Amino acid sequence: MRNKAGALIALLALSVPAAVQAEDQYKLLVLAIPNKYHYEYIPIARDSLEHLGKLHDFSFTWANNTSVFDGDLSQYAAVMFLNTPGEELNPAQRARFEEYMRAGGNAIVVHRALITPPGEWAWYEKMVGRSFVIHPMVQTAVVTPTDKGFPATYGLPDRWIWTDEYYVTANPYKVTIHPVLNVEESSYDPTKIWPGQVAKPMGREHPVAWYHAYEKGRVFVTTLGHNGEMYRDPRYLDHLMGGIYWTATGRGQLP
Repeated sequence: MRNKAGALIALLALSVPAAVQAEDQYKLLVLAIPNKYHYEYIPIARDSLEHLGKLHDFSFTWANNTSVFDGDLSQYAAVMFLNTPGEELNPAQRARFEEYMRAGGNAIVVHRALITPPGEWAWYEKMVGRSFVIHPMVQTAVVTPTDKGFPATYGLPDRWIWTDEYYVTANPYKVTIHPVLNVEESSYDPTKIWPGQVAKPMGREHPVAWYHAYEKGRVFVTTLGHNGEMYRDPRYLDHLMGGIYWTATGRGQLP
């Protein structure tokens, strides 16, 4: 009897189309191109994203060059620039990505992807919401949620001990963002930098992650994520997954 039941279950599984058996909620495009300072994270981040995808029923296309932007972007719920800035895209690819966002596409910007030469692609700088100025040396600091109703903060404590590059940013285009994480400058030395360079504090308001609306889409930015081991850290992955979830679906945010 037990053998018959097992055979019946196997037969039913075979009769269900594969697309129904493993239907993903949404699909991401992840652009991760090795560069001088960020390459060791790539296999770790890819492995962690594969785990998150299996856990949360989403899929992604992993791209190590920009040719994927020559294709159909509308299939993606969001495009993630993972330590890879938009300056990597050629003019035609930039135009295609702009069209994607104007049609309701969404974007996730992680760490190094924020850094782009000032004025080279103003549209991208406005999409990010802040422009990179400089960063002090990697240091341990206290990061605090400023919006506990946003999914990228749900897995984090009220005071999170984290070690990273805390970017100093500017707002030349007067873009309104909604900060979700702030770093306390009293918990590290914001002036500690290499000889010949100068870093100045931003003050009490020093956002390190935020979101905003741009064109017809959603944008989530986290400046955290400098080294490879971070992409194994459960709390960091909770933070990143919260940003992915909100960006791709528009859901999960408390009123």
